[in-house]
Amino acid sequence: MVRELMHDPFFLGVKSEPAGKEDLPTAQDLLDTLLAHRDTCVGMAANMIGVRKRIIAFQNGSSYTLMLNPEIVSGTGEYETEEGCLSLLGGPRKCKRFRSVQVKWQTTSFKLQTAVFTGWTAQIIQHEVDHCNGILI
Repeated sequence: MVRELMHDPFFLGVKSEPAGKEDLPTAQDLLDTLLAHRDTCVGMAANMIGVRKRIIAFQNGSSYTLMLNPEIVSGTGEYETEEGCLSLLGGPRKCKRFRSVQVKWQTTSFKLQTAVFTGWTAQIIQHEVDHCNGILI
């Protein structure tokens, strides 16, 4: 189900709670909402649809990925960039990102995964994990 976007910076600024099996419908809603906004958005976190759970969805090449309880384990190659966000009014904002990140997460079947992501995908993941941590750009 496509959900309405959250724009309240106070709500978005609170750290999200771990996701469990009961949150799988939220994960699907998050993916549905991202797909509905795919022309202007490449990633979303659950708090962007009003749910404070550690769930992210993002474009990963030509497909989409859902991560439950994502955690950035390490990052290399810090750089400055500008990013926009559907949840935040105004234009792009400056932020720092890593060119490469190692991420640990659970799949929707709660299998633990670890992988390294680089470039644009790494940047998207960092933005969405920041959302889970209550960090706004």
